[in-house]
Amino acid sequence: MTWRGICSLGSWVSPDQATIKTVRTQVRVRDNSGMTPLLNTQDSTVQATPPAQSVVSCTDAELTARIQGLEEEMRVLLWEQLQCIAEADHRAIHADTTARSLQVWLQGLLNIDPRDAKTRVTVARNVEDRRTLYGESMPPDMPETAQALSEGAIGLDHARVIVNGIRRLPDYARCHQVAEVEATLAGYARTMSPRELEKLAERIRYLLDQDGAYRDEENQHEARELHYAIARDGMTVIKARLDRETGAKFAALMQPLAAPRPEIDGEKDPRTTGQRNADGFAALLDLALDHDGMPRTGGQRPQMTIAIDFDDLKRGLGFVNEDGMPGTLNTERAITAQNARRIACDAEILPIVLDGDSLPLDVGRAKRTAPTHIRAALLRRDGVCAFPGCDRPPGTPEAHHVQHWVDGGATDLDNMVMLCGHHHRTLHNQRWEIAMCDGRPYFIPPSTVDHRRTPRPGGRALPVQHREYLRDLIPTPRGPAGAP
Repeated sequence: MTWRGICSLGSWVSPDQATIKTVRTQVRVRDNSGMTPLLNTQDSTVQATPPAQSVVSCTDAELTARIQGLEEEMRVLLWEQLQCIAEADHRAIHADTTARSLQVWLQGLLNIDPRDAKTRVTVARNVEDRRTLYGESMPPDMPETAQALSEGAIGLDHARVIVNGIRRLPDYARCHQVAEVEATLAGYARTMSPRELEKLAERIRYLLDQDGAYRDEENQHEARELHYAIARDGMTVIKARLDRETGAKFAALMQPLAAPRPEIDGEKDPRTTGQRNADGFAALLDLALDHDGMPRTGGQRPQMTIAIDFDDLKRGLGFVNEDGMPGTLNTERAITAQNARRIACDAEILPIVLDGDSLPLDVGRAKRTAPTHIRAALLRRDGVCAFPGCDRPPGTPEAHHVQHWVDGGATDLDNMVMLCGHHHRTLHNQRWEIAMCDGRPYFIPPSTVDHRRTPRPGGRALPVQHREYLRDLIPTPRGPAGAP
């Protein structure tokens, strides 16, 4: 006859409750005739747990301690459940049901996700208390992890990271260094979140299996992919899987470009995360188009083209019912005359104006594009964006014609202002007007923004203004004695 026992501690009681500890002993007996059910014995001295104190009447310190205590209690109960799951595995309880595995049986029993059921089964097999056929106690496969779980110091996600980290070690490390690695991970799990612990486990694997880690990176590079297509509504859909090196480059470029705009009068950036990422990606494309290192086709840098009838573009002045017929992008998708007019302000966009027979009438205009010296002067006068109150915006600044080039506007300082992409779009969409006074732009809001339409002075972006203010605080160094 062989005895196999499992002892577990019951629920932990928070300090504000009566100090009660429930000890349950569960014994499984195996003999030649079969197995008897678990026998539960409970200490007769155990009293009923008094009702918990109302959370409304708790102080902040009590509430904090209670939240922490309940988390520890749930983790201890989870460790007890893992012991039961391991025992159910030994008994093959699922074999008497229609479930094809213990994981599927547990998933249906507890109504949990398949991933959660798999995690519990995997962790249970590694942290269970074991006994030999002769009744001798044996430590779990991962004793430090089991100890931390039993104390409520770590949760199931921590244990999953540790188990997966051990499994991914090379064979020689699992034979000779598994105890050291498991103790290290279980120790750090007490103070680290599962996500941070996962990074540590990966770093350990990279240290102990550099050849395997290199193969993984090569496999990721081979598995790279990026697909894009034009949806039926005209939007471009992008799907990509990037290796970690390319992903790091992408994140490094996107993070500053997609950062929330600073608050203005206490109002936060209204864009969602997805919208900010899309705007950051658009700004990234602007930077790429503006870079001299882009490959050239026929001597020309990559350009977006818009084909639109000249009369339709002229009608796109923003008046109601006078927007004109749409244009056509180089992706063969339509674009409104209003947006074509806005895009045409950008120096890197090449509009193809068509006559009535849809033949090219004028491919750009040589003087429309702001040359380098004018852009430098505009940046000096306006900063990155001349719009009132604009902070340092992401992306490439765009030179906007006050009087549109289509209407004969000149490409000079008195007819151009620098705008960021966001305020360039705002100006066109909301029908703002610009007036130049003494070489400085004044922005006139539409009546929907300000019914008085009070002009607002524009000019340097805030960081440029701040630098000017700081420069004024620095005393001018004096020359040598006698110098003028």
